[in-house]
Amino acid sequence: MRQDADGRVFFVDRLGDTFRWKSENVSTNEVADMVGKYPQIAETNVYGVSVPGYDGRAGAASIVMADGVTELNFEGLAAHARAVLPGYAVPLFLRVTPALEYTGTMKVQKGRLKREGVDPDLVTGEDKIYWLPPTSDRYLPLTRKDWQGIKDKSVRLT
Repeated sequence: MRQDADGRVFFVDRLGDTFRWKSENVSTNEVADMVGKYPQIAETNVYGVSVPGYDGRAGAASIVMADGVTELNFEGLAAHARAVLPGYAVPLFLRVTPALEYTGTMKVQKGRLKREGVDPDLVTGEDKIYWLPPTSDRYLPLTRKDWQGIKDKSVRLT
């Protein structure tokens, strides 16, 4: 927490282990634990991403599929996330990646993921970005048109 000269108190995401979305503090570790219980997922890294025009950070999960899984069941994953997490904590974005990055002390790296966010033009490597549209029951590929709709608020994140 931080307090300004006028006495107002602000939540500060100092370590990256929490983010704020929809006026709620979200624990990245708790979300990662719950999303990681989905049987098709081997590893999960959860973090908050800035979205133009929105306060706080939207939830994003970088995931590695379990051995032998060639195609993720995006409908099943969305249903699982909605069943085990409060609405504000359900990751709105997924980044499917071949492997998570670790530090020398075996902590999951979040810096690059947070910097790149979910803008399709900034995502590097083989990673693919998906999103959970407000009217959908499954994660869908995030296209440049979808991203533009989010930025210009013709599509509202929930």
